[in-house]
Amino acid sequence: MKLNHGIDTVAIPGPSIVPHRVREAMARAMPNIYAGDLLDVSDRVLERLPAIAGTDGHAFVMTSNGHGAWQMAVSNTLEPGDRILVLESGRFAIVWGEYARMAGIEVEVLTGNFTSPVDPAAVADRLERDDGSIRAVFVAHTDTSSSVRNDIPAIRAAIDSVGHDALLMVDCIASMACDPFEMDAWGVDLALAASQKGLMCPPGLGLVWAGDKAIDRFHSLSKERPRVAYVDWERRLEPRAFYDTFAGTPPVAHLHALDVALTMIEEEGGLRAVWHRHQVLADAVRAAVDAWEAPGGLSLNIESAAHRSNAVTTVRTGNIDSQRLTEFCRDELGVTLGIGVAVAPDRSFRIGHMGHLNPAMIFGTLGAIETALTAMSAPFGTSGVAAAAGVLGRESH
Repeated sequence: MKLNHGIDTVAIPGPSIVPHRVREAMARAMPNIYAGDLLDVSDRVLERLPAIAGTDGHAFVMTSNGHGAWQMAVSNTLEPGDRILVLESGRFAIVWGEYARMAGIEVEVLTGNFTSPVDPAAVADRLERDDGSIRAVFVAHTDTSSSVRNDIPAIRAAIDSVGHDALLMVDCIASMACDPFEMDAWGVDLALAASQKGLMCPPGLGLVWAGDKAIDRFHSLSKERPRVAYVDWERRLEPRAFYDTFAGTPPVAHLHALDVALTMIEEEGGLRAVWHRHQVLADAVRAAVDAWEAPGGLSLNIESAAHRSNAVTTVRTGNIDSQRLTEFCRDELGVTLGIGVAVAPDRSFRIGHMGHLNPAMIFGTLGAIETALTAMSAPFGTSGVAAAAGVLGRESH
């Protein structure tokens, strides 16, 4: 007998849960896009976005998903014939590199694995042997497929240690407003994200933050190179009219949504409070998986505790059929988990714990997984729910 009666909980690593206040903000009637309240909303969003990335640099907003932000980053900092170094620690930096390859960029992958972070020493070694042709380094802060969290300051230090001038460009789609990120303090030249994860909005906004070095690179590129008008920075940097900021009609509903989401972050106590909440809830999830661990059963994908993301956890399922487990959670219990992507797809799943969530939501997800393990007679150690309760109980003191 099914216990679920059509009420579903989504625990995937994005799109994340959209708060009621954000949904309400999107339901406004379409306004005058040339004057009035929308211009004020746009100004508030653009003024606050640099602080979200920890930068004094320029924030660009585009109507797209995160892949659109990839395209903007490539089109404004590189030109055909340039070479980039892509740091592998999961799937998504590699795919970003493929966007560059299609734009005529030569792409070299520094091979890594899907259970460990990028090795800064390997980055330094490769750049020390470079003849100056590598123009940028691409890396994901958190890779959503593996759930690794890369050490961006260490990668910056590796680049600096050999005196290389490549741009450090970081994909923060999964980590922005979930894991600590300090663009300027860490020496990041360009960062990018999207609206549908830690920023608690529906998919639809691509976000790019560019520091001085990235802007200087843009101005140094050949004016005769192939350019993509929509993502090009020229008019966006110096708009002649309001709509130039967005290369046309602004994303009206999403701007209202992001305005409210940024206000909610401020009301929570700012980014440090948000980062702390994500840390505690992620610790609870990891404690649960550690408690469940048993021969042939579940285990955490990322080996080093210091490099596990606070936004998503990839769980290996050993001999347990991950498809059967996720289908049981969805169909019988109303909890949708993230499927495995690139990391043992038939023997893994992912738990999203990003954005608008609280302990009750975490307990619902963990309780569903534990119920599924029990129903499947799958091997597991002790109660993960109890282990998570211990983490949260200690934090509440």
